[in-house]
Amino acid sequence: MMTELFLQGLWDTIYMTIVATLIAYIIGLPLGVSLVVTDSDGIYPMPILHNIIGLLVNVVRSVPFLILLIAMIPLTRIVVGTSIGTNATIFVLIVAAAPFIARMVESSIKEVDAGVIEAAQSMGASNMTIILKVMLSEAKPALIVGTALSTITILGYSAMAGVIGGGGLGDIAIKYGLYHYEAEIMWMAVAILVIVVQVLQEIGMRYARKIDNRL
Repeated sequence: MMTELFLQGLWDTIYMTIVATLIAYIIGLPLGVSLVVTDSDGIYPMPILHNIIGLLVNVVRSVPFLILLIAMIPLTRIVVGTSIGTNATIFVLIVAAAPFIARMVESSIKEVDAGVIEAAQSMGASNMTIILKVMLSEAKPALIVGTALSTITILGYSAMAGVIGGGGLGDIAIKYGLYHYEAEIMWMAVAILVIVVQVLQEIGMRYARKIDNRL
């Protein structure tokens, strides 16, 4: 029974993490690119838009995930139809992770040598070409490392969702370890989470080294 419990918890955790990460990147990647492009020294300065996006990102990032999880219960019920379970957790994970990813993408792109971007501009490259072929291409190693870190962060968030019955290993740790005082089950869930984090980090770093000999 415990084996089935942990296998289901592991699957729920991986499912929540992967789905939330993918959708958060669909939102966060263009937000991060927009923050760079519209900055005062960007290729298409738009101070007002830059400040609006930056403010929204900073506001959401400033709210601790556990508080955000509880505060969003009414909205989660409206959007998902329930405030508990994996799908409800995924919705909140996306809201929490997208701004984090946006800042990570912004930081990664800003590491690109400005001379490379200027060279592309001098050759008449369009802004879209510069974004796709220069910025994102040159920042790829940093983006991959950031993806691994973002995934690990989202995994940690998913564990916190166990406080409100969000499912996964965090739910098992809290339900059995905290409420039923079964410490061995809690530590087993923690051990599995640690292993998953190490695997994800190793995959990300190996791939980053593969495409960038500097790492």
